[in-house]
Amino acid sequence: MKLTVIGGGSTYTPELVDGLARMRDVLPVEELVLVDPDAGRLDLVGGLATRMFAHAGHPGTVRVTTHLDTAVADATAVLFQLRVGGQAARHLDETIPLECGCVGQETTGAGGLAKALRTVPVVLEAAERVRKLAPEAWIVDFTNPVGIVTRALLDAGHKAVGLCNVAIGFQRRFASVLGVEPGQVELGHAGLNHLTWIRSVKVDGQEMLPRLLDEQLDAIAGDVVMPASLIRRLGAVPSYYLRYFYEHDRVVEEQRHERSRADEVAELEERLLTMYSDPTLATKPDLLERRGGAFYSEAAVDLLASLMSDRGDVQVVNVRNNGTLPFLPDDAVVEVPARITAGGPVPLPVPRMGPLFSGLVAHVSAYEDLALTAALEGGVDRVADALLAHPLIGQREPADRLARDLVHANAAHLAWAR
Repeated sequence: MKLTVIGGGSTYTPELVDGLARMRDVLPVEELVLVDPDAGRLDLVGGLATRMFAHAGHPGTVRVTTHLDTAVADATAVLFQLRVGGQAARHLDETIPLECGCVGQETTGAGGLAKALRTVPVVLEAAERVRKLAPEAWIVDFTNPVGIVTRALLDAGHKAVGLCNVAIGFQRRFASVLGVEPGQVELGHAGLNHLTWIRSVKVDGQEMLPRLLDEQLDAIAGDVVMPASLIRRLGAVPSYYLRYFYEHDRVVEEQRHERSRADEVAELEERLLTMYSDPTLATKPDLLERRGGAFYSEAAVDLLASLMSDRGDVQVVNVRNNGTLPFLPDDAVVEVPARITAGGPVPLPVPRMGPLFSGLVAHVSAYEDLALTAALEGGVDRVADALLAHPLIGQREPADRLARDLVHANAAHLAWAR
């Protein structure tokens, strides 16, 4: 098996490598290829990845290259983990919206739209090379905003599935609390990427969510940074990204007085790259946990293993709606449990979502449709339309101002804006 990672120079790649090393019986990768335009970072990350495989006794080889075609040719699977514009672009995503009184976040709201504008064309261009040089390969997208990027890939006819680590994080946490194996925990997780609720937690068919809400309410509230009273009222566990909706003004006020996450991560990455340059380092450093994306490697390995070997197990992925949420168009992309087969993910039926949930999902799904149009076709007016449709913006003046500011700030990455 040849696994190619596009964006392999990411400081987070050693997390993936650690999972591949630990779970080599599940996913026997013979060749891991890391491709990235930044040769300097790539050499550091690739060197550590090679040492990690050797330290773990993994028989696979690690290769690095700056040439996309070389990397994807004859690949069995390709994992996308891009960040177009790096942390500098992320800083703009997180700060420009604050000037209009809107939340500054890299995947949610105006910042998420800016990231989609930069990212979708790059991903589609790379995916076309995969289609030409490795036509049977599955594309697994971990690139944010996952829902929009996955929709772009599927609309273009690619063999793709979107992946997020939110669900597996909750699964692992609940399994630990309940004293069971993670595989025994079945989550009733549904919505859109970064806009989901867990409305049931079953262990061997027995519903455990009421017990968790009774015994772990304060801890859960701390994890998602929302009031326990709100979670009790919802009767469900919201993704922590829902804080940007449920407590928007509070978050904006906090962000105005805090250092941006982009600046924190940029500093963290400098420290990590220094550590990666140490030829004696052969395991992922503890500092990497502060980079985010917990359990990403395990989610990726499980998904790839199921796609390769037709395991037919259930995992939470981003997939075509196709009637799963009946209030959304069939071609929307939703994040739900699906049975993973060699032919791709098959979403499982989802219990009816009441208006408290479905209303917000439908609203954001409509925005995502407009956001994808803006990313594909360009134009300040299309960007403004998407912002006007987003529940976190939704007013003419900030939508128009943000459209102009975001397009100007990202012009170097937008061919139509230069």
